[in-house]
Amino acid sequence: MSKEKFIEEINSGYTFKGPSIILGGAMLEGECQTNTLVRLPLKTMNRHGLIAGATGSGKTKTLQIIAEQLSANSVPVLLMDIKGDLSGIAAESPGHPKIDERHEKIGIPFEAGTSPVEFLTLSDEKGARLRATVSEFGPVLFSKILDLTNTQSGIVAVVFKYCDDKKIPLLDLKDFKKTLQYMTGEGKEEIQGDYGRLSTASVGAIMRKIVEIEQQGADIFFGETSFDTDDLLRLDENGKGMVNVIRLTDIQDKPKLFSTFMLQMLAEIYSTFEEEGDMEQPKLVIFIDEAHLVFEEASDALLDQIEAMVKLIRSKGVGLFFVTQNPKDIPDDVLGQLGMKIQHALRAFTAKDRKAIKLAAQNYPDSDFYDTETLLTELGIGEALVTVLNEKGIPTPLVHTLLRAPQSRMDVLTKKEINTILDNSSIIGKYNKEVDRDSAYEILGKKIEVAQEEEHQAKLKKEQEKAKKSSSRKRKEKSGIEKVVDSTVGRQVGRTIARELTRGLLGALGIRSSSRRKKSGWF
Repeated sequence: MSKEKFIEEINSGYTFKGPSIILGGAMLEGECQTNTLVRLPLKTMNRHGLIAGATGSGKTKTLQIIAEQLSANSVPVLLMDIKGDLSGIAAESPGHPKIDERHEKIGIPFEAGTSPVEFLTLSDEKGARLRATVSEFGPVLFSKILDLTNTQSGIVAVVFKYCDDKKIPLLDLKDFKKTLQYMTGEGKEEIQGDYGRLSTASVGAIMRKIVEIEQQGADIFFGETSFDTDDLLRLDENGKGMVNVIRLTDIQDKPKLFSTFMLQMLAEIYSTFEEEGDMEQPKLVIFIDEAHLVFEEASDALLDQIEAMVKLIRSKGVGLFFVTQNPKDIPDDVLGQLGMKIQHALRAFTAKDRKAIKLAAQNYPDSDFYDTETLLTELGIGEALVTVLNEKGIPTPLVHTLLRAPQSRMDVLTKKEINTILDNSSIIGKYNKEVDRDSAYEILGKKIEVAQEEEHQAKLKKEQEKAKKSSSRKRKEKSGIEKVVDSTVGRQVGRTIARELTRGLLGALGIRSSSRRKKSGWF
């Protein structure tokens, strides 16, 4: 097919009635076709997307380009920055001759710019702290995160029901553990009467699961003050969408915490955002960098929940973009929901790599202009294969694209620059206060103490009564012995007195008899 036909097809396929952002210029046979622009329609960006490619192929910069253009079009963005290289979106690009050369090929002038940034954190990084209470998760999601069996999930449901019935706040993990302790210990009879018997083996298994996510830092995430998802939808004074950067550099080795956070965030957004009709542009776009971390360690139950959320959340005007190395990192059911696909280079070093590339090529529309499988290994840095959904929801032609350069800095901010942004934050004061009001841990802790004290007093009383009964028996036994002794002693004393009296009497008689004998001449 001719170059003219190619240009006609691309221009017709990537021209939209509604607002759009320019991603770059179309390439054919290794040359960028000037003024043949590849655009992304804002209207279908809530149909989700994929940015894939090998390490160093330019995925992060593509993410940066899209995020800053969304912000410029008054669309707020949420970025999950695991590698720590997205903070530069807050600073203006210093420019470079190679950038000017690239934009000249594309046919658009380069303009440096910045985006308003808010730093968020769910770990020890600096930023407005993201938290959620255990109650906000609900028993179903909480059970799925812990990967519990049906029996164990039933116990979790009882914990939530008990705390709801008794108006006991269930805020953090220590609240949940204290409730389990109470329900299988001091409050066992109360629970059995109202909710049935709880298996101690199942309770022990739940405790071990909680310890597992605690070791990944989840105890920092659970608690108050809960993050209000409406704060993700802010615009700055110039009408630009806020770019919310979640700093996750210290949780790369904690996939359970990452997937837990992501799923809760999506669930909260889904439950709080209103249903939207056919919008001209999304309310919020979320980019999940290093998305394989979400899926690698996720249980089947968690994967089911993620897949359901991806299908449902677009009705709230929210778009999700997964950023990863290879499309195979994304489950097929999720991949099938991603309308926009931007594929950077893949490298074939082994037979397994070549097989993965062949499979990756099958995720893209057939093209009369490209050998997709071959081109995937030949793409240069800052180049990608692109297909999107047009305003009618139909995939656009696959196009080899020379990507524009980010308007912002392609490097991280200094500590001083980050601190300046943090100092000017309007929400850090709202979320970084330490709040630890009385909740299940304190309320049930007191009940346990009272029960233990009552048990202790009852035990003491029982021991005292036992001692009293023992003492009484001893007194009775002694009284009987004393009677016997007294009787024996009395008889003995009586005999002794009688004997002594007899002896005295006989003695006296003996003396008198002697006297009489002398007088009578017996001697």
